[in-house]
Order: sequence, then structure tokens, then C-alpha cells
Amino acid sequence: MEEFLFAFTFSFILLSLAMVVARSRRWCNCQICCTYLTSGWAGEHANLCDWFTHLIIQSPTRTVHIHVLDNIITANKKNVKHMLKTRFENYPKGKPFSSILGDLLGRGIFNVDGERWLFQRKLASLELGSVSVRSYAFGIINHETKERLLPLLDSVSDNDDFSSSKSIELQDVFRRFSFDSICKISFGIDPGCLKLSLPMSAFATAFDTATTLSAARATSVSPMIWKMKRLLNLGSERELRKALTLVNVLAEEVIQHRRLDTSSDKSQDLLTRFIDSVGDNKYLRDIVVSFLLAGRDTVASTLTSFFYLLSRHPEVEAEMLAEIDRVMEDDDGSSNNGEVSWGKLREMQYVHAAIHESMRLYPAVQHDSKFAAEDDVLPDGTFVRKGTRVTFHPYAMGRLTEAWGNDCMEFRPQRWLTNGVFTPEDPFKYTVFNASHRICIGKELAVMETKTVIVSVVRKFTVDVITKDQPLSFSPGLTATLRDGLHANITRR
Repeated sequence: MEEFLFAFTFSFILLSLAMVVARSRRWCNCQICCTYLTSGWAGEHANLCDWFTHLIIQSPTRTVHIHVLDNIITANKKNVKHMLKTRFENYPKGKPFSSILGDLLGRGIFNVDGERWLFQRKLASLELGSVSVRSYAFGIINHETKERLLPLLDSVSDNDDFSSSKSIELQDVFRRFSFDSICKISFGIDPGCLKLSLPMSAFATAFDTATTLSAARATSVSPMIWKMKRLLNLGSERELRKALTLVNVLAEEVIQHRRLDTSSDKSQDLLTRFIDSVGDNKYLRDIVVSFLLAGRDTVASTLTSFFYLLSRHPEVEAEMLAEIDRVMEDDDGSSNNGEVSWGKLREMQYVHAAIHESMRLYPAVQHDSKFAAEDDVLPDGTFVRKGTRVTFHPYAMGRLTEAWGNDCMEFRPQRWLTNGVFTPEDPFKYTVFNASHRICIGKELAVMETKTVIVSVVRKFTVDVITKDQPLSFSPGLTATLRDGLHANITRR
């Protein structure tokens, strides 16, 4: 019986692959599809997102269609507004997307539509918007920065002989830092990852594996391929299942620990607040994983790319230092070496602009997809068939001359300043935090965390990225992760 089932399944896989190939041949007479299938783009572009950007810039409508993926990719601001606001109901995450990330995110806010999405968004907005939660989060981030991150960087720095300073992998450091921070803020637990003498926690490692392999499903020319691998428990799907097993076990332990904890200081973390409204542990697990994804990977990605850019632009660093010194100066004219306060951070307009400029060039989420519920026509005239994947591309949108000028590839924080005051851009032009109904509800918290780390580190250290003259190379994933990390030398000021 087992041999029959194996033979049937194997035959089914071959048939599915044959159908994929047949469809690909029918669709792939165009150069774009052939280039995608053969990875021909890799000869001229460091990353797939750079090739997509190249195609978009060449397109008069700033929209391209990758037929083999049945994916329309756009950087057209009018199209983005149409998707995210005007016809929002016609562009949900959709079942195909939910299927791809369903094993990882389940019914979490990033993987659902309708009532489930609305419930989580309302509850999260209420909590994240409260002064008490923001104050609680800021206290944690400040403590993690002052007591863990800065001492760690100091331990590998050299103040006398720069050539003898030890290099450190910053992406790994920032991932550890943001993982510890989000676990404390969201779950009230301390995994203690920010100790380089120790391996990353089992939860963090399993989560890394699960996010990478889940995202890889979306690059397949047919969902049948990964679904059959999952059915047979083969290859990457077998590895994904193992990682998810550990994620689920540890998430359940976190939830149970929180339910049984009767201490008086537990009430401020976000998980405790959600437990009061959600009785289903599986649902809570999905919420836990979604918060972890939002709070760790995006912040770590933003910090990593920021210090890469800062290392390439000493003039920006000098301008930041001047502003930081001015804002942090005490009333008597002396320098304040204490903690950075929330009020002081809000005064740092140039630093704020530099962070947004960094995210324009290197957004943590490079693209975001929806699936058309019904036939539609985008404002640029592109026909969208029901069920088609439609992707807006923040990475490409930050590289359009008509939006940002002929210097769009340059790192210029001053483009965000009007008379020295930060001026936000149209959210449909700058989609780093999404826009309209799905705009990131943790935006202010994420910027605050990023700003706290940047100001604290820049005040005390010079960060010299070893590979600053090389372009960034990204690994496939849900967020922008550098393939080889970001190695740097640290010097105390």
C-alpha cells in the first residue's frame, strides 16, 4: 500500500512539473520571463529587487508583468493608491498569500483579511497608541541599549590603534538586540540573545529558518511544487516543518507562562493585554509570531542598512553629531552623557530625516503583494485578471527620478527637511510603512527604537563598515537580510 501511495505521489509530482513547464513555455517567449527562469539577471544585478527596479524604470508606466509568476509589479504611485485605498476591498492578501505563509503566520495580522484582520488591528492600535505602552517600550529599549548594546560594542572597540580593533558582524548584533527587545516588550521574557559568547536562542534560530523557507515558497513558478514537497515531507519543506515545530512549542510555553504568571509587573507587556481578549491559544500563537516578525526583522534590517550608508557618508555623520551634541547639551553648556530621553529624540530633526532617507533607499520590506478579488484596471491602464498577484515595490519606488529627482540614488537626508524641520512625504509615494488602511501601526515605536540605537551608538563610536565600497547583497526572505552580514570595525570616540 505504501509503495502504491509513493508511486502515485511521485507520478503526480511529475505531472504537476510537466504542467508547469508547459505553461512556462507558453508564457516565456518574452525576454523577461526567460531571464527570470534562467536567472539571467544575476550577471548584471546583485539582487532580484535590483533587476525588478531596472525593469520598472524602463517601463513607461512603471509597471511590469512577470508572466511565469502571474505577478504584476508596480512602482506607479497612482496604482499603489488604487490598490491600498481606492479599491482596497479588491486587493486583499488573498488565499494564495495566506497559503504561502499560513504555516508560519497562521491567522496573524499580516496573513489575514476581513474581520480577523480588523480585530487584531483595532486591539493592537489601541495598545500601541497608549502612552503607557510607549513609555514601557521606550524604557526597555533604553535599558537594552545602555546596558547591553553599548557595552558589547565597547568590548570590541579600540581607542588607540584603529588597525588592531576587532571587527564585529553588525547585522547579527542588531538581530539579537531587536529580538531581546521585542520579546521583552511583547511577551515579558528575556531570551538574552545579546551575548555574543552564546548562540542565538533556539526560538530565534528556528524563527529565522521558518521565515526564510516560508518566503522561498513565493519564488516558485507553481505552488504545486512546494505543496507536494510539504505533503511528502521533503527537502526545504521538511526543514521548515522542523523549525515550525520548535517555534510552536516555544510560543505555547510563552503563552502558558504568561497565563499562569500572577506577578504584579506583568500587565504591561503586549501579550498579557492580548490574553485578556483572546482565549484561543492557537490564535495567540499566531499573534505572537506576527509581533515577533514585525518587531525584530524590520528594525534589525533598518539599523544594518543605516550604518552601511553612514559609513559611506562621513558628511552625514558629522551633521548628525553636530545636531546630537546641540540637542543633548545641558542648560549650563556641558555635554549630557546620560540616557537619551524621548523628548530629546523628538528634537533631532536631521537624525529623523537620515533614518527616513536610509529607509527610502533600503526599505526593510522591499515589496508587498495582494491578490485581485475581481477583474480590474489599474490607473495606468494595466488590466488585472481576477486572482492575479499584484505587487507594489517600495525598493523600486525609492529609486524613481520623477519622484525623488536626478539624485535619487544619493543618500541626502536634507531632502526631507524644510527650514530644518522634518517634512513627511505622501505615503503613496513613500510606502516603507505601507499606506492607508494597512499602514504600519507600530511605525512610531519602530522609528523610536531605531533612533534610540542610532543616536546612542553614534555619540560614542565610529562605525567603519569593512565592505562599505561594495553593493549590498540580499538573501531571499520576508524582510531585507544581507547575505553575508555587515562586518565593521568599532572605534570609541
